[in-house]
Amino acid sequence: MSHRITIKPSNHTFEAQGDDTVLEAALREGYVLAYSCRNGACGTCKGKVLEGSVDYGVYQPDTLPDSDRAQGLALFCQAKPLSDLTIECREISAVKDIQVRTLPCRVQAMEKLAPDVMRIQLKLPANERLLFLAGQYIDILMRGGMRRSLSMANSPEDDAVLELHLRNYGGPFSDHVFNKMKEKEILRFEGPLGTFFLRDESAKPIIFVASGTGFAPIKAMIQHALHKGITRPMTLYWGGRRPADLYLNGLAEGWSRDHGITYVPVISEALPEDAWTGRTGFVHRAVMEDYPDLTGYQVYACGAPIVVESAHKDFTGKCGLPESEFYSDSFTPAAAPAQTASANPPQT
Repeated sequence: MSHRITIKPSNHTFEAQGDDTVLEAALREGYVLAYSCRNGACGTCKGKVLEGSVDYGVYQPDTLPDSDRAQGLALFCQAKPLSDLTIECREISAVKDIQVRTLPCRVQAMEKLAPDVMRIQLKLPANERLLFLAGQYIDILMRGGMRRSLSMANSPEDDAVLELHLRNYGGPFSDHVFNKMKEKEILRFEGPLGTFFLRDESAKPIIFVASGTGFAPIKAMIQHALHKGITRPMTLYWGGRRPADLYLNGLAEGWSRDHGITYVPVISEALPEDAWTGRTGFVHRAVMEDYPDLTGYQVYACGAPIVVESAHKDFTGKCGLPESEFYSDSFTPAAAPAQTASANPPQT
């Protein structure tokens, strides 16, 4: 059975077939809703069900609390229509014409940037190039249908080789990369994916907030901005537990020295042997100390979920950042099957 879905305020309509989620159906028919993780953990795809009913699917309770559902909100990467729907959400026109592809690639080079961070360079087949926006990610396709999402750390202008930064969290792909993978190995990936990318049409100053390997897509954005000659003021806050977590610190310092990008490294758990004399504490708190009023800024935040969630809550709730000017990509695990329900949206 199919269901017709209407998007507000654009009035675009599309059909959901069978077991489609709202997001899957929209993407198939060329309408790109804001999304990132696609597993009910990050909240980027959250929107409002104005009419009709959905199966809410599986999601993290913190990402869609009962108070959100009481307002008719749902995660469209998980929600499946049970009737025709009218929904309200953000559409992203910039990625509409970028084709998501499945391609083979060859591991061209591997380099440990830190004891637990590997830079992987992937070479595409001859005469192939991947069209993408700075900040997007790809899914490495593994055996058994498993996927590992990794942001591209290279800018779209430098597309002969894709650069990925992988932190070793002990998962199947991390184990393979750090213990078994060799150069020249063949991998397959799907991409580009996600709606985290630099909005370069704005004139507002930019604040980038990265934690750990959340630096990867931020690196792509900054290099893209430099390539395009964007002159908006840019400030990068990069947080880690210890100085070694800022694994390309010299590159960021070079941006500051050569291009006038303000760079603020922040360490939360420095030890005496680190001899750290810079900023300490939580990286998003450092932003708040320096920019108590964010009303005229754009913010791009990427990395650990707690960092992204805290930045969003505090920047929009305490510093006046407009909701529409906060862009993020949270490196989230898959949602545990903690919540699953079907319901009509409450009347508001």
